[in-house]
Amino acid sequence: MLTRVFAVGLMAGLLAGLMVALLQAYTTTPIIIEAERYENATSAGPSANLDGFGGARLILVHAGVDHEHGADASEWSPADGLERTLLTSIATIGTAVGFSMILLAGMLAAGDPITEPTAMAWGASGFAAAGLAPAMGLAPEVPGLMAADLIARQQWWMMTCAMTAAAVWLFLRAQNPWLRLLAVPVLLAPHLWGAPHVPLDAAARVPAELAARFAAVSLTVQCVLWMATGFFVGFLWQRIGAAVGSPDG
Repeated sequence: MLTRVFAVGLMAGLLAGLMVALLQAYTTTPIIIEAERYENATSAGPSANLDGFGGARLILVHAGVDHEHGADASEWSPADGLERTLLTSIATIGTAVGFSMILLAGMLAAGDPITEPTAMAWGASGFAAAGLAPAMGLAPEVPGLMAADLIARQQWWMMTCAMTAAAVWLFLRAQNPWLRLLAVPVLLAPHLWGAPHVPLDAAARVPAELAARFAAVSLTVQCVLWMATGFFVGFLWQRIGAAVGSPDG
């Protein structure tokens, strides 16, 4: 059983990760590169004019410039082209493998049959907990956006994921109607608490339209990743199980 779990998890993650990595190359990556152009536009000096996204004109002030040496003091980032594509693909495949292991562990613990429809339903729940619900408070961000403290955002994100997953479980699995009603306040609690944000008047280095487009596309890609991972988990579990003569899910 353990060998089967690892084999399915790795293969499903590889297939889903490769598929979504190709999708990212034509969707999110071009937006990130465009945002980085705005973020790094003032590397030659403290401020610069730049023709904005959609014809708007921006005056940017770059906080990461080394004024003593006249160089950008930002952190390392992969070079455009093959290096960026390769590292992004590796990260996406690794994420998909993690998703597949989570789906397999959840379905095995719940005693659910591991089929394509069931695994995709679990994938949809995973996206709701780890993608959609947190994005209602903290949308995916492109480089150059002003953001609140990283630790505070991570803590809120983890709390929101855990409470959303618990709410989904209560609503779909609990037999007691009162426990199902409890799912509502559990789901709303992190949003009523509020995600950490910077002041509304804080300056941003990228146009709002570009940031909004990235948030929408990024969430779509993440949904595809969860659903594709679920499909390949269910598909491969049935085929590998039949090949080794073990019973279904």
